[in-house]
Amino acid sequence: MADDSAAATPPSIDGNTLVAKSLSHLGVTHMFGVVGIPVTSLATRAMALGIRFIAFHNEQSAGYAASAYGYLTGKPGILLTVSGPGCVHGLAGLSNAWANTWPMVMISGSCDQRDAGRGDFQELDQIEAVKAFSKLSEKAKDVREIPNCVSRVLNRAGSGRPGGCYLDLPSDVLRQRIVESEGDELVAKVESFSDHVPQARASLKSEIESAVTLLRKAERPLIVFGKGAAYSRAEDELKKLVELTGIPFLPTPMGKGLLPDTHELSATAARSLAIGKCDVALVVGARLNWLLHFGEAPKWSKDVSFVLVDVSEEEIELRKPRLGIVGDAKTVVGLLNREIKDDPFCLGKTNPWVEAISKKARENGEKMELQLAKDVVPFNFLTPMRIIRDAILAVEGPSPVVVSEGANTMDVGRSVLVQREPRTRLDAGTWGTMGVGLGYCIAAAVACPDRLVVAVEGDSGFGFSAMEVETLVRYNLPVVVIVFNNGGVYGGDRRSPEEISGPHKEDPAPTSFVPNAGYHKLIEAFGGKGYIVETPDELRSALSESFAARKPAVVNVIIDPFAGAESGRLQHKN
Repeated sequence: MADDSAAATPPSIDGNTLVAKSLSHLGVTHMFGVVGIPVTSLATRAMALGIRFIAFHNEQSAGYAASAYGYLTGKPGILLTVSGPGCVHGLAGLSNAWANTWPMVMISGSCDQRDAGRGDFQELDQIEAVKAFSKLSEKAKDVREIPNCVSRVLNRAGSGRPGGCYLDLPSDVLRQRIVESEGDELVAKVESFSDHVPQARASLKSEIESAVTLLRKAERPLIVFGKGAAYSRAEDELKKLVELTGIPFLPTPMGKGLLPDTHELSATAARSLAIGKCDVALVVGARLNWLLHFGEAPKWSKDVSFVLVDVSEEEIELRKPRLGIVGDAKTVVGLLNREIKDDPFCLGKTNPWVEAISKKARENGEKMELQLAKDVVPFNFLTPMRIIRDAILAVEGPSPVVVSEGANTMDVGRSVLVQREPRTRLDAGTWGTMGVGLGYCIAAAVACPDRLVVAVEGDSGFGFSAMEVETLVRYNLPVVVIVFNNGGVYGGDRRSPEEISGPHKEDPAPTSFVPNAGYHKLIEAFGGKGYIVETPDELRSALSESFAARKPAVVNVIIDPFAGAESGRLQHKN
């Protein structure tokens, strides 16, 4: 007679499967990471449940991808790492999410709990290690705690001011088993991720009225918006505000595209005049940090009145503006529009302030175009950047996502490349982080599958994550990486004769790389397409072919090694 006890044993699942089920239930569709002991099974179980796992060579790049994915989608990007050094490498991405206030969750395996403190394989107090960059850190100490831990970190990452959170999964918990039906019940009970738009406060109405009064009475008002407004999807509300009031606007680098750079009220090409002379500045989703000169003289007028709109009360308390409004950018700007609509005002094209901004922007734009019109060979930075700009603008359909990093390359690109749509520019961001390029490219290709992704990279920036071109090929992502190859950091050997001394004077300069390096051959080794270009016609041909193909490619642009500047700021500022 058969033994019915075995048949009656209910099916069970382990911790890996329960994590995957929890993520899937909570709406996670993509993960980025590097697998190994003890998280390989977690990745494969997640894939089996429909989550796309993008496997990288390095946790830093995977972390940068997860952080940018959070920004582009509004949902926390997920990074999966192994324990110890994998977690430490992943801190690059977690800290990037912290600095840029983007939602992200880093999930790391860790050693068996019973072996903690005994020198176990890759042992590290990871909760302590991530503390500086994590809004919330959770450790699942039993398999039954997994669904709630997953839910808490996902929800906290996107609540209030977005940022990074951390989930620690000991290897013994990942091996623990639980009856599948019990696991499913635990998963079903957890709270799903929401958009976390803050509730309106009682004081908000009076603050909106005060803000509108300040703008109405201002002689030289300015609207400044940043990537916080982009994250909030505030583009329609900002467009309406600008066109209702006729007030000039200035985007931060990653705020570009919320309104087209070509808009007649854009003050980007008249930045110094705009911030130096405005008397009231409405700052939406942008922090008064180094990128905006801390809101202080001499860049800003000492008498300027700031109206700050930020999701973080702490940010407003830190900056001490004339008026602070705590709230979601999209919501607050919508309320400003409603208030203005009841008693409208508009500066008009003949307003002296608007005319001054327009005149200065036009003059600076004409000066820039005169420089750009010259075909300089060997290439400087401006000639290839103009050709790249024109090729990007010629792309039909949704605008490409532009990823930009480097010193000279990023600075020139910010001035030359034109953004027409929201969230189509990713750069080094608040921290000025080098090495984000390929991770950002992969995140953009995954998050925005209908868009071409074009990276415009310095050779130094490219070098941080260059091996991820294999990842581009493996997943056949529509990414074209353009490398400005000037032989080093800022350029080649910039030392004076007096500096070339000492016992190691024959060594290359600290800024030098191998001249004319064949970066394009790296992607060819994996089956991608590589181009090396030294003339305008060669560059146009390479861009035309690679953009049309929408397949992984590297375009190696040889630049005069003496064309750049150490500061990364060339002499074409407005």
